[in-house]
Amino acid sequence: MANAGPCLDGAYGSGRFMIHSMTGFGRAQFEVAGRAFDIEIRSVNHRHIDMRVRLPRFLAEAEPLAKSMIQKGLGRGKVDVTIVPSSQSADENNASVVRVDEGLADRYVEAARSLARRGGLTTELNVSTLLTLPGVVKLSEASVEPEELERALGGGLREALDALLEMRALEGKGLSQEILGRLNTIEGLVEDLSARAGQVVQAAKERLRKRTEQIHQETGLLDEARLHQEIVIAADRLDITEELVRLRSHIEQFRAVLGAAHGEGPVGRRLDFLLQEFGREANTVGSKGNDASIAHQVVELKSEIERIREQVQNIE
Repeated sequence: MANAGPCLDGAYGSGRFMIHSMTGFGRAQFEVAGRAFDIEIRSVNHRHIDMRVRLPRFLAEAEPLAKSMIQKGLGRGKVDVTIVPSSQSADENNASVVRVDEGLADRYVEAARSLARRGGLTTELNVSTLLTLPGVVKLSEASVEPEELERALGGGLREALDALLEMRALEGKGLSQEILGRLNTIEGLVEDLSARAGQVVQAAKERLRKRTEQIHQETGLLDEARLHQEIVIAADRLDITEELVRLRSHIEQFRAVLGAAHGEGPVGRRLDFLLQEFGREANTVGSKGNDASIAHQVVELKSEIERIREQVQNIE
């Protein structure tokens, strides 16, 4: 049962700023004004923080408090917060207070007696009938002090949030491990591309030299300056060194963001941006490679990038 006050000055739980999934669930219970309530918090993927809070009428005034705590506890995700009376107090009418207007009831009784005396009748007005007369009984909502409500609801929300964050952190750990494994695969592909790129450039140079030698044998003409120029142009057109250097840099940045996430808050958008840079470099490598083996490796590279992107979509 939650009884601690709300944590309104920062993050919830321990390890708040590690990699977190945006999918999670938390449940708690709290009591206020003698009634028990169940809290459930569910979150799924969303680009921003999107919140829906459903409260019983008795707690309607606490909606701003609930939203404030959720916003401080979660950075991204579509969040549903549901608070309902617990099974032992599921009838919301239990929150109603019966008030009897005794003065009005006395006047009804006096009026009945007066009529009975005037008409020589017997007074048959009983309690059951009296309670049904207009205005005698009024139902009103039970009241609760704002401080008591904030303390009770805040404690319940914090407990539910801690449970949700624990689940999100556990799933985030799994996501991080899978992503790091795929980054290793990408790093291996980059090294393979680097090795193959040198061979492709060298092969292009050899083709140009052979072609120039063939022309020299057929015509007796040999233009060394032209050959040198063609080799330089071909090497520049096929050179993917810069793209591979940038891919290596992106890999290191990606690892750094994952490793430092415990101090940087939500990192999903930053990782998504880095993946866009991955894709841009991969496309350039594919367009410049001009080699079947490089084309095949680029397809594998793009596939791994897309698999990581699917995982990053669920990172807060």
